[in-house]
Amino acid sequence: MNLKEKLKNHQYKEIWQQYCGFLDLTMDGYMKIQKRLMEEQIQLWSNSGLGQSILKGKHPGTLEEFRQMVPLTEYEDYADILLAKQPHMLPGNPIIWIQTTWEGGRHPIKVAPYTRSMLDTYRNNVVACLILSTSTEKGKFDVASTDKFLYGLAPLPYATGLFPLALGEDIDIEFLPPVEEAVNMTFSERNKAGFKMAMKQDLGFFFGLGSVAYAVSLSLSSVAGSRGTQGLSSLLKCKPHMAFRVIRAKHRCRQEGRELMPKDLFHLKGFMVAGTDNQCYKDDLERLWGIRPMELFAGTEPSIIGTETWTRKGMYFFPDTAFYEFIPETDMIKNYEDPSYIPRTYLMDEVRPGEKYELVLTILKGGAFARYRCGDMYRCVGLENREDDTRIPRFEYVDRVPWIIDIAGFTRISENGIRSVMKLSGLPVENWAAAKEYNEQKRPYLHLYVELKQEALVSQAISSEILKDLLSTYFKYIDQDYRDLKKILGMDPLEVTILRCGSFGAFERKYGKKLRQMNPPYYELDELLRMQDHTKVYR
Repeated sequence: MNLKEKLKNHQYKEIWQQYCGFLDLTMDGYMKIQKRLMEEQIQLWSNSGLGQSILKGKHPGTLEEFRQMVPLTEYEDYADILLAKQPHMLPGNPIIWIQTTWEGGRHPIKVAPYTRSMLDTYRNNVVACLILSTSTEKGKFDVASTDKFLYGLAPLPYATGLFPLALGEDIDIEFLPPVEEAVNMTFSERNKAGFKMAMKQDLGFFFGLGSVAYAVSLSLSSVAGSRGTQGLSSLLKCKPHMAFRVIRAKHRCRQEGRELMPKDLFHLKGFMVAGTDNQCYKDDLERLWGIRPMELFAGTEPSIIGTETWTRKGMYFFPDTAFYEFIPETDMIKNYEDPSYIPRTYLMDEVRPGEKYELVLTILKGGAFARYRCGDMYRCVGLENREDDTRIPRFEYVDRVPWIIDIAGFTRISENGIRSVMKLSGLPVENWAAAKEYNEQKRPYLHLYVELKQEALVSQAISSEILKDLLSTYFKYIDQDYRDLKKILGMDPLEVTILRCGSFGAFERKYGKKLRQMNPPYYELDELLRMQDHTKVYR
């Protein structure tokens, strides 16, 4: 029976055990699942053409041999085979290919194949997220086939497009607007259509990138507070309980002297956010909707790998999506500075609370990626939790690895991307460093610290604002996702600071090393700024 049939038969204990039973695992039980599935995947992957393109004739028989023989990999190791979509080379037969941006200005897209077994696992774990988003304690949840879901997701071929597809195999939750209509709409059109339908029928669930959910929420507040929801003709189109809710909400907001918010109109059962920078938006989203968003983590290559519970105090990784390895932050940085250094990886039962790790994944169930550096960092926040009675590690998402700057889940700005922008612009830049920083509202932005060539400062009047405008133009030119930050979120994510000539050289002479260009440590960046008085200024 699927979820819909079990709900109809009131089999709530069975539902919880099927989808959320992994929360009851001991560490030993969790690792047994990981290793059993990994044994199957080792054989599939090692015998495939893709696996042999990396193994070069080796055939690992055990997990230990696999970790010794298979190097840490990145997308470049798979690109030739995957971008050509050669199914005969893969460990499993792909049912669907998921797509995302690879690197703006250099590589247009990357794709990832999903087998039927991967999709089945994805479906079960999506349902687990749905259940947990409504839960208030272990075993208690509120999901029904009549629920309405606001469509705040990018459609296929992007990974979030799998979400409604997977849910549709298990339960008849209705998306607003319907998926078949939403895929042909712009972001703005989907928001307006979904809100109009929600006003007539009510709303139970909302899922999107944290930044996108915030933009949608502000849009709903703006539309809900406009004259359009006050007219009699508009109210007559709503169900009676929604019409009464609108009238009561308007009256309450006038009395309290505030703008109408989504929470005044809708009482969400579940609210889910994914992507990066969710910590920047969670408090505001809770204020707007009256419910704390539950964070989950998903990606193109791994699909859904983790979710929070009712405590909202860290994510648990699903044991059947991927086999997890962890590179400690110090080893990650050492490997970046010295590529010949091979960092050690730790397994799930070896992580330590408080430590930050780069995540390494081997996708199970016939997946293509092995010992894959997906570019995400997590902090282990605990090995057990009395509040939700768990005995497995839980994590919080930190950010992308330092040499990738991700803004609001939309961009993947790399050193190569910034170099391309500098070259295309033709600006007289001598040195630069880029850092992801946050403004007073906790919103992320890209801060470029630029040192111009001496002759340019002498002969030209170049200000930070001029540089910002010029560089923004070229970022938008090479990166579609960067353009979408302004188009969809209304963000201008770039700030530019011009440093005095000789700043970078003075830093190098004092410390005997160059400043890291991408996300340099804050104490080094602060020292660079403090050194401004000791370098010569050209006006």
